[in-house]
Amino acid sequence: MELLKEGKYKYSLLVPTSMGLRITPINGQPVHSSDNYIMQATSAESNVASISSYLGLPVMVLTKFVKGSPMSHFIKNNLGARRMHYRGAEIEQGDPWGYRHQINIADSGTGSRGPRVWNDRAGEVGRTLSVKDFDLDKLFGEEGVQIVHLSGLIAALSEETTKFCLALAEKAKKYGSLISFDLNYRASFWKGREKELAESFARIASASDILVGNEEDFQLCLGIEGPEAGGKDIGAKINSFKEMINRVKKAYPNPQVYATTLRQVENTNNHLWGAIMAEGDNWHVVEPRPITVLDRIGGGDGFVGGLLYGILKQMEPEKWIQFGWASGALATTFLTDYAQPADEEQVWSVWQGNARVKR
Repeated sequence: MELLKEGKYKYSLLVPTSMGLRITPINGQPVHSSDNYIMQATSAESNVASISSYLGLPVMVLTKFVKGSPMSHFIKNNLGARRMHYRGAEIEQGDPWGYRHQINIADSGTGSRGPRVWNDRAGEVGRTLSVKDFDLDKLFGEEGVQIVHLSGLIAALSEETTKFCLALAEKAKKYGSLISFDLNYRASFWKGREKELAESFARIASASDILVGNEEDFQLCLGIEGPEAGGKDIGAKINSFKEMINRVKKAYPNPQVYATTLRQVENTNNHLWGAIMAEGDNWHVVEPRPITVLDRIGGGDGFVGGLLYGILKQMEPEKWIQFGWASGALATTFLTDYAQPADEEQVWSVWQGNARVKR
């Protein structure tokens, strides 16, 4: 299947995002008993884009910064280190109770103790992301974007960001860019806005070319009946997920690619990881395989990032899901939320199960 359109594009991938900080205890320890932490710049959408940026494709990040903040400086340095272009208006913090970048305080977990994440998003500057902050006609019409990746996290962050994502989808359609949409449902973001967000998500999903979500996302964002509760019969579980995706296809026929991941947690560091993708009338399935997990946060983003990279590189469709699966598995071997692939060969080695020393 040929998804990409002919044309001149400055950017392979564009992502709108609210950049923030993740603070994590070292050595897999819980937050409440730790006094040593590492800090990283993070967001789900930049996690997705990292696969393409580390592998040499031009990526543009649209975000917002707090003017003069050392945290903004830290984030900009990080995006630059990830080989990403970025644009973002800077606004004054105001008083001490003004704007700041979101903070995720995360315990990676280990063994029988699962991960825990505490989100602190008060005063989040990314909630003010607006269509007024960017020249979208220049970005899409003059510079050119092959794929714009939208996340339900940004689409639901505030009324302003919802309008922003709708505008991005509209401009992408106008100028022939592909739209990728990862539903990413969060109950706390939807509280009190259910009707408004359901309508907005339906509009974005209807315009999308690539639609990604898990069973909860499809049910709670789009009102699609989920898969039947399954036991340990993997064949029955996969068929149930295929039936769910078929219901999504019937309700939202525009996308050409639908994808979902499969994860079964044995313990914090040992998962069974799989994926299902519908490409046109073709099914591509990676049955769950064991992976060893250092930190699970960002694995799903890695999958989407690898999938989009496969499409951008015009690989055969069966390789899109394989590269996505391997990129997601690779992401779980990093303490950062995002994978940092050295090259394509490293990702394919994960797919092949080849963990031998490379000298």
